Amino acid sequence: MLTSPSLRDAVVKDDRPAYRPFSARVQGMERLGPHIVRVTFTGPQLHWFGTDGDDQRIKIVLPEESTGQVSDIGADDEETCLAGTWYEQWRALPEASRSPIRTYTVRAVRPQAAEIDVDMVAHGDAGPASRWLARARVGDWLVIAGPDERSSASAGGRDWHPGTAETVLLAGDETAAPAICAILEGLRPECRARAFIEIPEAADAIDVDLPAGAEITWLSRDDAAHGDLLLPAVVDWAREHTALIGAGRASSPELEDVDVDTQLLWDSPVLRAAPDTCGRGERCGGDFYAWFAGEASVIKTLRRVLVSELGVCRRRVAFMGYWRAGRAEPT
Repeated sequence: MLTSPSLRDAVVKDDRPAYRPFSARVQGMERLGPHIVRVTFTGPQLHWFGTDGDDQRIKIVLPEESTGQVSDIGADDEETCLAGTWYEQWRALPEASRSPIRTYTVRAVRPQAAEIDVDMVAHGDAGPASRWLARARVGDWLVIAGPDERSSASAGGRDWHPGTAETVLLAGDETAAPAICAILEGLRPECRARAFIEIPEAADAIDVDLPAGAEITWLSRDDAAHGDLLLPAVVDWAREHTALIGAGRASSPELEDVDVDTQLLWDSPVLRAAPDTCGRGERCGGDFYAWFAGEASVIKTLRRVLVSELGVCRRRVAFMGYWRAGRAEPT
């Protein structure tokens, strides 16, 4: 994650909203694999784009296909940005004329150059993001809603909260790959990390600047279903390292059932306590934290295995159902 300390040190914080819309245009497109495209965006407003890295989420407001234009939600209007009403403006538009919004993770930020990188998956489906990516060209404009570096408020949109944990497990599919890679590259030197990423095919594996204590395995799905490789790989690793992850020591492993077809599967506990507690005075064993994201039914299974079957403290497992097979992203 590239940043400019000199620029950020000069930023004066105020009480403006933490998030704002940024007008941005495509500056470059690099195909990292058959299904992965790194899109570099630029624009004068991006000098003020702020992020602490890790799994920082943003919203991309795509152009309407019929007009090629993005709905006016105040990206170029200072009053709207200061009022923080861009989303309300978008919601107030007639549904048929709203620009589609999709969620992504920032891969890199270069505020001194007013640039950000976003790794996008070319699903090949009929969704608006896939269609936009297939036809996008350098110079195309859209809107990115993300953190404003000038705000003194917490931007949110981050679910990586390992506290002082020194052993971490990360797992997800190609939609989680940008977040996992950014997290790995920003790890503390003393942290030991094991990551598993399931991708459509082997050529979709990307180069990652891994620290000494991190290891990543790319699992090529090919014609298999989502999760067919990820689930056994993660579960086998967890069962082989029960002592390392503190398995069998949690006092409250029960989990509420989540219907992933009707409910959002999302929880990111924040670890702030000492390594041997989970924040409620309960001993949870080990110095461990897990972060799972991807297709909701797969992530639900991974969480159940670690918490209900292996007895890992539920406060040490973050899980995000980024998407659900056959369903559009809710906005």
